[in-house]
Amino acid sequence: MIPAEGPSRREYLVEAILSKPVSAELCSPIKAMADHVSVNVYEGESKCFDDDGRLKRRGTVWTASAHIITAVIGSGVLSLAWATAQLGWIAGPTVLLLFSFVTYYTSSLLSDCYRTGDQLTGTRNYTYMDVVRANFGGVHVKICGVIQYVNLVGVAIGYTIASSISMVAVKRSNCFHNHGHHAACYVSSTPYMIMFGVVEIILSQIPDFDQISWLSIAAAVMSFTYSTIGLGLGVAKVAETGKIQGSLTGVSTGTEIHKIWKSFQALGAIAFAYSYSRVLIEIQDTLKSPPAEAKTMKKASLISVAVTTVFYMLCGCFGYAAFGDQSPGNLLTGFGFYNPYWLLDIANVAIVVHLVGDYQVFCQPLFAFVEKKAAEWYPDSKIITKEIDTPILGCKPFKLNFFRLIWRTIFVIFTTVISMLMSFFKDVVGILGAFGFWPLTVYFPVKMYIVQKNIPKWSGRWICLQLLSGACLVISIAAAVGSFAGIVSDLQVYWPFK
Repeated sequence: MIPAEGPSRREYLVEAILSKPVSAELCSPIKAMADHVSVNVYEGESKCFDDDGRLKRRGTVWTASAHIITAVIGSGVLSLAWATAQLGWIAGPTVLLLFSFVTYYTSSLLSDCYRTGDQLTGTRNYTYMDVVRANFGGVHVKICGVIQYVNLVGVAIGYTIASSISMVAVKRSNCFHNHGHHAACYVSSTPYMIMFGVVEIILSQIPDFDQISWLSIAAAVMSFTYSTIGLGLGVAKVAETGKIQGSLTGVSTGTEIHKIWKSFQALGAIAFAYSYSRVLIEIQDTLKSPPAEAKTMKKASLISVAVTTVFYMLCGCFGYAAFGDQSPGNLLTGFGFYNPYWLLDIANVAIVVHLVGDYQVFCQPLFAFVEKKAAEWYPDSKIITKEIDTPILGCKPFKLNFFRLIWRTIFVIFTTVISMLMSFFKDVVGILGAFGFWPLTVYFPVKMYIVQKNIPKWSGRWICLQLLSGACLVISIAAAVGSFAGIVSDLQVYWPFK
């Protein structure tokens, strides 16, 4: 037993620190005393602490895979049938496979940058920005920070929109079931956005990334649920009609320029569906070692990208096969399917639960960044630094921090209001994909890998990496142009808060 108080408690803890075999119950009090003992509590191996002095990380290849699947198989999967329809049977599946390869490859490059120096003993970089700072510093860090965190804000807005669309779809599918497919069944998405925001305000008080593994696992299960239902309905419709719809070149209606814009927009939707590099380092920072975190992360990335690619190919292709040129922008809420209505309800509820978790996975890095900066700027502020133990019936006391409570609540309210103002799903998805894919998924990982591995300029490998980065830049610019054109078109017939 740990002595309750006094010198004997201090001696006991110091002895435990020095002797290394530390039981789990000692870790929290040792951490609390870490700054008040005169020994180096973090030197060498410890059962309580990692090499950087933080409490032992417990993440595994499976928890990392759950985080990645939660981040990757998001609402983007629902627009893949529409994206495949714009590109056709040749370009659609080809682009899906190319994006999966590029995402896995550049994620592997980025995972090697988690530690500066040796992969087991080098200095840890806790965030994407820390990795950029360790390799470049200066203006690169600021550019990366702006792109990453603006993109995370955009993701929060996109997920709020997507979740409200799914909640509305549940209401409408029941209305169609009761009143027929031609009933108006108008339902406003605004109340559902507010409901989603209230839930996120509560969940956003979870202090950090390492404490939301349970939420990621639940969200990953939900993502498989609705993806499987969407896939099953597509297969069933193909079996029912007995024919595969679509063409080799995709949707042929409209003018040539309209076709080009839609194809570019489809690239943005696919890019959004694969993007998770912006939170890769934060996920990697939850992993235990040995083995080296990069080794575990590469396995998790391979498992996750392989699984998601299979799902994406099946959902995109079977959705296109079922609906052809009429493929909806959102497979489960565009009402290509009406029955069985209860199965659609289950799928859309699963989407909402998944997006609730996904919102947190993407926003936790932004939350941590703001709170870290606030603590650096105002280290003596009790509002920012003090945590109050708040009793919760049947649970451990919750550590309430007033700054965390205020700022995270304001953030969720802000993203909810913006979502009410511009609730067009696939265009927002396209812009997010275009804005974040090249810089965060390709440019920075490639550039940092070249620096870390000292790859000679103009060598064969250097040229190949630069060609990869340049090609992805062209794709991102094209996707951005197409998505902006889509938003301009939507704004002509859109009223805010309607």
